[in-house]
Amino acid sequence: MHLSVIIPCYNEEENLKRGVLKQVKSYFKNKKFSWEVIISDDGSTDASRELVKKGIKEVSGFRLLENAHGGKPVALLNGIKKSNGEYVLISDMDQSTPIGELDKLLPYIEEDIAAVIGSRGLVRKNFPIYRKIGAIVFASVRRALILPGITDTQCGFKLFKSDILKKVFPKLEFFKSNVRTKGWIVTSFDVELLHLIKKFGGKIKEVPVVWHDKDFGGKNKGSGLGKYIKESREMFGEILRVKLNDLRGLYKKV
Repeated sequence: MHLSVIIPCYNEEENLKRGVLKQVKSYFKNKKFSWEVIISDDGSTDASRELVKKGIKEVSGFRLLENAHGGKPVALLNGIKKSNGEYVLISDMDQSTPIGELDKLLPYIEEDIAAVIGSRGLVRKNFPIYRKIGAIVFASVRRALILPGITDTQCGFKLFKSDILKKVFPKLEFFKSNVRTKGWIVTSFDVELLHLIKKFGGKIKEVPVVWHDKDFGGKNKGSGLGKYIKESREMFGEILRVKLNDLRGLYKKV
């Protein structure tokens, strides 16, 4: 097996300074399968790129993609296009779900499954109360409208079969929009991605993983209840859009 790990990066200076890349390097050090780690930077405006370059200097298997700013989906797509693995793991830079949790996902790749996704459950550690309530409401509404068999679509720790991911990811609605991205755009593209995989005939396995909010990245500056309410409106809008697209038959071509 050859595994590609894609870690999107946007203003992750604080997370990088606390040694997240060391955790990733340590995990893969003695693995018997072949692997590569692609850090796909989305035009960071802080010292992220310099810190990544320093952290992976003379380290075999790691590489940095320096992209123009376009949003998380763009950073991921660029990483996916450059990946060489039979399987692709998407993991967040903050390592709120530690890279070691991959051990829980790997046993399922031998089965006929297109995606093995991490699940945080509905009770999340280190979350303010309004986010905990919002997570429950979000999951309930989403499951009533789409992907009823999945508890958590938003965990940033997912393992995919590469061939399916490369066919489906570019078809996301995000890439059809001409809206200019500013900042680390928050979308529920995960919902549409998983829905498209289902439409493609792929099976999805959800596996409980450890998750503890450790994100201290610059992209979260100014976060709070007001920002969360705005993000929630956008995410609910995305769910409704995917549902309407499905009812209109727009995904049948996939």
